[in-house]
Amino acid sequence: MRRATKTFASVTGIVAGLAGMEHGIFEILQRNGKPSSFMFASMGAPCDPAIAWNACEPAMSIISNFIVMGIITMVLGMLLSIWSGFFISRKNSGWLTMLLSILLLLFGGGFFPPVIGIISGVAALSIHKLIAKRKMNGFNRFMELIWPWPLVYFPVWGLGQFLIGYFYNDFLKANMLFFTLLFMIMLILAYVSANALDKKLNQEKM
Repeated sequence: MRRATKTFASVTGIVAGLAGMEHGIFEILQRNGKPSSFMFASMGAPCDPAIAWNACEPAMSIISNFIVMGIITMVLGMLLSIWSGFFISRKNSGWLTMLLSILLLLFGGGFFPPVIGIISGVAALSIHKLIAKRKMNGFNRFMELIWPWPLVYFPVWGLGQFLIGYFYNDFLKANMLFFTLLFMIMLILAYVSANALDKKLNQEKM
């Protein structure tokens, strides 16, 4: 078993589920209102998408009732987090992780949470794959050394962004492109460093 990859898939899946549930909470708070279009802001008034650093948590849904989509999103997010936390190491578990993530996208769970969940599912499919017997090169040694810090970024930033946004909304809004790119880079680094550590552990067993 690729243990570091399992950790990556588990943590990112849990983060995706919790982030999706967050969208669901905001949608439920809008009660029986209806979104004006297929794409909408999860957070209702007084949040203004043109001003808020997070654009009031944009999402999309095939359901046109906030409270219904919010409840469904909460359930899907909870299932995704539980599955990722306790069952991600099961064979082919990644397929269910990706299915839940796609459903999360379609029922109001935002955009970033489903993307993270799908990547978690892809990683989960490789947990039980054999590791090629190749020597560690310099790149892999470096990536192995930085594990697990790129992964730590996700739960830390997931909470920290709201604190920063509360006090420094304009700063975060002005630099959102940078933070989005950083988010994607850290996601890639987390996966690559997990894979590098698994290679090292595999060699030590040989």
